[in-house]
Formats: sequence, structure tokens, C-alpha cells
Amino acid sequence: MNFELTEEQESVKKLVRRFVDNEIMPNIQEWDRKQHFEPHILKRLSELELMGVCIPEQYGGAGMDYNTLAIVCEELERGDTAYRTAVSVHTGLNSMTLLQWGTEEQKQKYLVPQAKGIKIGAFGLTEPNAGSDVAAMNSTAKKDGDYYILNGSKTWISLCDVADHFLVFAKTDHDAAHKGITAFIVERTFAGVETKAIKGKLGIRAGNTGEVFLSDVKVPVANRLGEEGEGFKIAMSALDNGRFTVAAGAVGLIAASLEASVKYCHERKTFGKEIGKHQLVQQMIAKMTANLEISRLLVFKAGSLKNAGKRNTKETSLAKWIACDAAFEAANDAVQVHGAYGYSDEYPVERYLRNSKAPVIYEGTREIHTVMQGEYALGYREDKPLRNPLPSWPFEEEEVAIQQR
Repeated sequence: MNFELTEEQESVKKLVRRFVDNEIMPNIQEWDRKQHFEPHILKRLSELELMGVCIPEQYGGAGMDYNTLAIVCEELERGDTAYRTAVSVHTGLNSMTLLQWGTEEQKQKYLVPQAKGIKIGAFGLTEPNAGSDVAAMNSTAKKDGDYYILNGSKTWISLCDVADHFLVFAKTDHDAAHKGITAFIVERTFAGVETKAIKGKLGIRAGNTGEVFLSDVKVPVANRLGEEGEGFKIAMSALDNGRFTVAAGAVGLIAASLEASVKYCHERKTFGKEIGKHQLVQQMIAKMTANLEISRLLVFKAGSLKNAGKRNTKETSLAKWIACDAAFEAANDAVQVHGAYGYSDEYPVERYLRNSKAPVIYEGTREIHTVMQGEYALGYREDKPLRNPLPSWPFEEEEVAIQQR
């Protein structure tokens, strides 16, 4: 087992770090204060071929492996959670799901421009009364000739105001619970689609998050992803990808908290010595260091399974749970290390703490992942092979062709 990054991965890591240091770090405090999402960052990420980093070249992506995607997410979150979230949603939840489940026509029409960053994708699963309980969704899709008529609303949708394409889940059979859910590709330009941003969030204030309203939206049958009733399976496979990127981002937040704390430990003196000389401060730094390594290894283990084309629901769930909890703890300790200054936005650690809370909730709450891991250990839960696994890496045209049959 090789724990070293490849030359290509090192190059990508340096590229994203340089981008974050030059284009996000100098502006993020102001963007966060103004609750401003800067769409130019997405344009720059597209120019750097980072919006489709793990999508095969034949579909417009960079053709890199899934652990390289993790590296991109880790480095972006060093700058701010908002822009890692953008990649998580666009690439992890939407584009990778189209790669996994889309027809060739859907891939050419929607995946290719998304992988190139020409179009932006979002993901619409959560509703006001349906979060962890996906089957409780009320959005409906009724077949009408060559179209489905969609009605309902989605909430806490990242990139709601900037996305061109939404992967939306709705019930085609309301009495069949989760087996009655179907997935659709919905374009912003379809009549009846409206969005509204949510303001006043605790964290990720520089991100665009909001609601999507669907009122008699006519969606062509050709835009159905998978078969009727497969929406729940598709959503869960999408979450395996999204949770992977969230876990990778959490690693970046731990690293940022550690970096800021170490810097401050050498700058601040109390009782005649650097605060880093105090043992209880060292304890917090040591915890951050340990959790950084543990979390990164869990993410790379899940990524290695993705690279091999193997199901990774259990491993990705564990990585997401542990890394996000560790990021929250690291950010909290970073504020403590900074003392009163940590309570001010003069230093970035108060933003880290605010940002760290949301990932503990979204894409499976901490409690959901705890239950999942308990059920795996007790033998109550067992993963079956996916009918449509992601193509293994390195991508080969023959392997991708198999997914299309």
C-alpha cells in the first residue's frame, strides 16, 4: 500500500493551493461578511480543469482519479467551505451521477458541458419536510405523453441561483414510498422553475444556498435519469460521491485550523513564553494533527475503492462522519487557542467554526452515519453490488462502454 501522492497529484495539490492563496484567501473575509458568492471563482476553476477533475476525458473532464478529486476538495476548503461545496455539488452529486446513470445522449448533452465548466449542475433532494427521511418527499412527477409534469419545492440547495441544470428527485408513485421516487434532469430555462437564496446562515455565508420551486414544469421523458422508481438508488449512489467530497473538504478544514493555530502559537506569548509551550495548548494541537492524518487516510481508503470500481458506501460514510466531527472539534479548539481573538473575524478561525457545523448535518447527519456504522458492525446492514457502479480508474473507453449497455 503506497501512501505517497503521485507526481500528478502533487502537481494538482500545488496548483489548487496556489489558486486558493492568490484568489480566495485575499477576498474571503469580505465575501463572508457580505454573504456574497463570487461566480468568477467557478469560471477560474473551470479554466483550471477542476470542475470535472475525475470525469473521463471523453466526456470533457480531466480524467484524473477520485483521490485527486479529494485533494482538490481538501485544498479548496482551506480557502473556504463555500467553494469546496460548489465542487462537491457540481461534480460529486451531479456530474458523477450523470456519469454513473446517464444515457449516452444525456452525457453528451449535460455531462460534457458540466465537466468543462461551461454549465453548472446542482442537486435537488432535500425538501422542507424531507431530509434524512427521503421517502417523505412531497414533490410529484406525473407522466403526460412525452413529458413529466413536476410540482413541488426543494430547500437547502447549493448553487440554486447559479446552476444551469438541476438533478431533481420527485415521486412518480406516491404510495410506493422510496420505491416510487424517480430522478430527472431539469434545466433552469424550463418554464415554472424559480429559485430563491437563503440568507442569515450560521456559516458558509460566502456560498449560494436556497430554495427551488417547481410549478407545472414540463420535463421531457428523455430527461428522466434511470427508470421510474430508481430515484432512491440513484440518490443514494450520488450521496456516496457527495459524502466523499464533503469528507475530503473536512480534512482541509482540519488542516486550516491546525495551520492557523500553529502560526498563532508562535506569535502569541503569555507568562513570558510562546503559548505553544503550554501543555494544554499542545494537547489541542496534537489532537488536530492526529485527526488530520486519521481523516485523510479514511478519505483515501474510500477513494481507492472508487478507483477500483468497488462499492464504498460503508467506507465513505465512516470517512464523512469521522472527518466532519474532527473538523468541528479542530475549529472549536482553534478558536480556543486564539482566545478572545478567536471570537473576532480578525482571524479566520471563527469562520472555520461557523463553517464546520453544516457538514456535520448535511449529506447524512452525524446521527445517520452513527446508526449506519452500528448496523454494519452488527450485521444488520449489508451492501449489495451496485447495478451501475462508477467506472474504475484509469478510465478506458471499453469500461465506459460497458456502463452504457
